[in-house]
Amino acid sequence: MKHSTIALLSLFSIFFFPVSWATSPSTSVPDDFIQCLDNASNAQPVCIEFHTPNNSSFATALQSYKRNRRFDTPTTPKPAVVVTAAHESDVQATVVCAKKVGIELRIRSGGHDYEGVSYVSQVPFVILDMSKLRSIEIDIEKGTAWFQAGAILGEIYYAIAKKSKYHAFPAGVCPGLGAGGHISGGGYGNLLRKYGVATDHVIDAQIVDAKGRILNRTTMGNDLFWALRGGGASSFGVILSWKVKLVPVPETVTVFKVNRTLEQGATDIVAQWTQVVDKLPNEMFMRVWLKTVNGSHAGEKTIQALFVGMFLGRAKELVELMNNRLPKFGFQQSDAIEMSWIESVVFWADKPLGTPIEVLLERATKPGIYLKRKSDFVKEPISNAGLEAIWKTMIELEDVAMLWNPYGGIMNKISENKTAFPHRAGNIFKIQYATNWMAEGIEATNLYLNKTRKLFEFMTPYVSKNPREAFLNYRDLDIGTSSNGDYEKAKVYGIKYFKGNFDELVRVKTNVDPDNFFRNEQSIPTLPSCKL
Repeated sequence: MKHSTIALLSLFSIFFFPVSWATSPSTSVPDDFIQCLDNASNAQPVCIEFHTPNNSSFATALQSYKRNRRFDTPTTPKPAVVVTAAHESDVQATVVCAKKVGIELRIRSGGHDYEGVSYVSQVPFVILDMSKLRSIEIDIEKGTAWFQAGAILGEIYYAIAKKSKYHAFPAGVCPGLGAGGHISGGGYGNLLRKYGVATDHVIDAQIVDAKGRILNRTTMGNDLFWALRGGGASSFGVILSWKVKLVPVPETVTVFKVNRTLEQGATDIVAQWTQVVDKLPNEMFMRVWLKTVNGSHAGEKTIQALFVGMFLGRAKELVELMNNRLPKFGFQQSDAIEMSWIESVVFWADKPLGTPIEVLLERATKPGIYLKRKSDFVKEPISNAGLEAIWKTMIELEDVAMLWNPYGGIMNKISENKTAFPHRAGNIFKIQYATNWMAEGIEATNLYLNKTRKLFEFMTPYVSKNPREAFLNYRDLDIGTSSNGDYEKAKVYGIKYFKGNFDELVRVKTNVDPDNFFRNEQSIPTLPSCKL
């Protein structure tokens, strides 16, 4: 990824729409923003693509990469403009013009922000869509990769596999995640126990700052480079690209997916899982997906525990490991499936066995479901009695699932302040609360939101305390907001997301974006003047 040398005013003059359409927004600030883009573009005959509500392409541009139907309703606030960046200089122009006219900027790479923060605001705003900035360069000889923020993980994994069957990148299991936001929030995946989170492998980055400059690791300095890795880059600028170090994987890995219900001994198995999962060999990753399902008798409900795992080794080793460390599971040779690492990526995406790896290149561009997510970290094993109480509450609520994702391994050896991502040693597993629904309307939404919050509240005795930690990539506005950058309000959620790294992130933010241009409901604030 070569560094751009395009000057800020050497921008674009040819648009995808008539000039008369470009000057017709209904409010003066959007009009000024478009005029600013127009002025910047006149220096060079290359197109900046943008869309306003007066154009027939606006709805498509807006809905592309919205992942949550909660934020795709008639009452959802709409942006004044959607800028679809195709060049780095498009990003520079958008930042400069938005700051000049005083309109809020929302940055969308893959659109997976669970609270829609990348494409919704309660004040006048512009969306900067990064999805066309998706270049990927793999250098197997050096063991590195450069990719732009709009590349999705599936495309990155596919590009790596086309060059080598012995290399991988330790990031998320959802192929549609955009690289820009995913990595800047940490990037948790099934290689975590062996290699850590994605942000641990970032060795360079390019970002557009609040002055419209393109900075790399050298020109941005150590403090900002530290903050971008786990601190949420959208508080500091617009990520253009990442350079990462690839990791080795064996030619053959082994995966499994096994269900157990309460009637099949799930309580004993899950209890044992909480006792040993963080102590298993680093090559082992085994999550549990807990949900309420129909029981064996009519009208009866039970809990299903779906165990999904990957072992960086052969099936024979895995069977021996499981039977030695998790004897209550009753793991069988037939449960183990050997495949290549890239095939395991397809498996973890919940595709049928044998699905071609080209499925990783598919992009879902329209919202499918309504959803709510929350997170927690667990530091002590949960007893059978505790699990039985959890099952009872889950069955009563019925619609809220939990994904328990293991920790331990190499994460126990990485300090909390190596990067801005702090959730390291001392965690047994991380919880994702997951509620999905299809019913439309505010009553249905409130029903499912309240169910999710009730289970979250019930779990209080079993999870981390002081602070009750949360994972930034599982965005949850319930834990606090501060849209105007109020330090005390931001500290409420900031300590949960970043622990002891929060104040250092505030210091970096104050230095690089003192006007707090890059902001959202849960951004890093600037330091109050009384504390400077």
